[in-house]
Amino acid sequence: MEWKQLLSAKRLGLEDRYQNTQKDRPEFQRDYDRIIFSSPFRRMQNKTQVFPLPGRIFVHNRLTHSLEVASVGRSLGNLLSEFLSENQNLPYNTLQNEIGTVVSAACLAHDLGNPPFGHSGEAAISNFFTKGNGQEFKNSLSEAEWNDFTKFDGNANAFRILTNQFNGKRPGGFALTYTSLASIIKYPFESVKANKQKFGFFQSEKETYLRIADELQIKENSLMPNTFARYPLVYLVEAADDICYQIMDIEDAFKLGILSYDETRFLYLNFYDKNDDDKVLKNIDKTLKIVSDPNEQITYLRAGVIGKLISECSRIFNQNNKEIMEGIFETSLIKKLNPVQANAMENVKKISFSEVYAHRSVVEIEIAGYKIIGTLLDEFIGAIITPNELYSKKLNSLLPSQYKPKTDSIYNKIQSVVDFVSGMTDVYALDLYRKIKGINLPEIV
Repeated sequence: MEWKQLLSAKRLGLEDRYQNTQKDRPEFQRDYDRIIFSSPFRRMQNKTQVFPLPGRIFVHNRLTHSLEVASVGRSLGNLLSEFLSENQNLPYNTLQNEIGTVVSAACLAHDLGNPPFGHSGEAAISNFFTKGNGQEFKNSLSEAEWNDFTKFDGNANAFRILTNQFNGKRPGGFALTYTSLASIIKYPFESVKANKQKFGFFQSEKETYLRIADELQIKENSLMPNTFARYPLVYLVEAADDICYQIMDIEDAFKLGILSYDETRFLYLNFYDKNDDDKVLKNIDKTLKIVSDPNEQITYLRAGVIGKLISECSRIFNQNNKEIMEGIFETSLIKKLNPVQANAMENVKKISFSEVYAHRSVVEIEIAGYKIIGTLLDEFIGAIITPNELYSKKLNSLLPSQYKPKTDSIYNKIQSVVDFVSGMTDVYALDLYRKIKGINLPEIV
């Protein structure tokens, strides 16, 4: 793979009006702006990241997480641009100076497809089809279509939101550049070829991805048709996400009183080598003596760790540039950290799973998510499959016009409901669930 093909300003749905330059804004800046001004992006402010949406203490939601990932991604992309510029032996593309913007835009969009109620939202949708009433549709779908639902993945759903022409919308969805779209596909294959839960695109967007892969000349696996190497910038988007959710969840846990000050400080300082980072650690000690507020101290430590991980991930990408461009680099940048930082990250993960993600408040919202999402899917899928019943007509009237099925296929009908439910905010899903179940209705005079 080469950057002269990988970086393209061609837009999905606007190929016939393709222009490589714009005077007012660079092409990839347009992608960033289209995402940040969109309704799906705004709705993320009311979607749980890990902890329940805040009361008196503000913790991360999907929107603030995405903004932070975009900030880290921009830094990683800019460092890659510098690396490419300094290596004159590499093929040059005039768009490579905008890599920071591409990665930042992709980071903004990476969680657009995640359902409400945190990390359990995806599992709740899958569970409805594998163990719930959705099992009845298995024989009505192809193996690949069935896997789209039983292995439902937020990454594939984000690609659908960005590219699908929903009712009343223009061709190409957000009409983003091929380059920005390729940068969010962490798992470049369809659900039927996924060994585990993760995959990159639904059957409904398969042809779209294949067109993008062909245009950008993304390397295809010769032994497995329609299975591709990762687009190089995906590694930076993934690294930005890994850095933020691992490191920021620890800070949130501290603010909520789940982790003590000493525990949190220890976890962050573990990322520094006592010998190699001796000067840095001395500067940290000096700063912590000046800054007396515990919250500000933890914020300062967290910022330093993120900065260090950005530098390390950039170094790892550059060192493995040849393998990445050949499509044979088969792990994440985070998994290539040096031993000190790898051990520190492993400690963060252990604490996160044992004390943070297992905290009562997190588990409660996940349980609620299973019940609410399962009920909404059951009610609306039932209504859309049997539209002539009186109750079905009333439910279907609540389905926004953009999600109305375009065909009579079972796959398209089910997908229209999954689109509707996965796009909901936590608050709206809960409110609609209560109304359908007759809970907390206003008094009838």
